[in-house]
Amino acid sequence: MDPRLEANRSNWDDRVAIHTRSRFYDVNGWLDSSPGPSPEEIEALGDVTGLDIIHLQCHFGMDTLNWARAGANVTGVDFSPAAVKAAVELAERAGLAERSTFICSDVYDAPNAVAGQHFDIVYVSLGALCWLPDVASWGSVVARLLGPGGRLYIHDVHPFAAAFDDGGDQVEFSYFEETDRPMVFDQDTTYTDGAKLSSTTTYEWNHSLGEIVSSLLSNGLVLDSLLEHDWTVFQQFPWLIEGTGGRRVIPAGRPRIPLTFTMLAHRPN
Repeated sequence: MDPRLEANRSNWDDRVAIHTRSRFYDVNGWLDSSPGPSPEEIEALGDVTGLDIIHLQCHFGMDTLNWARAGANVTGVDFSPAAVKAAVELAERAGLAERSTFICSDVYDAPNAVAGQHFDIVYVSLGALCWLPDVASWGSVVARLLGPGGRLYIHDVHPFAAAFDDGGDQVEFSYFEETDRPMVFDQDTTYTDGAKLSSTTTYEWNHSLGEIVSSLLSNGLVLDSLLEHDWTVFQQFPWLIEGTGGRRVIPAGRPRIPLTFTMLAHRPN
């Protein structure tokens, strides 16, 4: 594995124990409330009963298992052994083990890790693409995983917002992908509450919307929709305020910028 990705994997291995105990994820509350996918996701993908969904970069599986609750057969893929172990345990606690499979694999090797299986939906949730150095290769992976008529759904951080500094006040990073010049961070905390990290160095990459779309079109997918949102679900910048439904929004008086985006695409029959 690329040593930069190895460093990231060590960091994410560290995060698992912190995240599963955090107030941010509130695992016990999640188990008690038994939520499904968000209303926006249901509106985009409709009834998923009996469909095969693969979640790339699934972490410890909460978002993956929401789709199992909605009736799908889910496969979660993550490069962190600790995350995959936690996901399997969470599926058992939630009574969703029969509908879920979790596999430890690098994203780029996911088609081999699932032995060439095709899926109805490839699902990618918030905070995923920045950990990949090459979005064109990611597009190839998505195309190989989808069966004819299969769909991709992604909701992720907008690359424009990702180019800003931590304060959200000025552009610090490239908007475009620079595989050999990653954003390097050394932080002993994660985005949740909890203990300190021991593996603190991470490498991230930005990918422009054009690069993301092109990675799919060049691999034969058809773009169905692309929406840019002025909200997110975590405190990306200190000046964001709490909105409805757990969203973080831009306060009145500040210019509106895109914070996240949602994309739908499909593989033709």
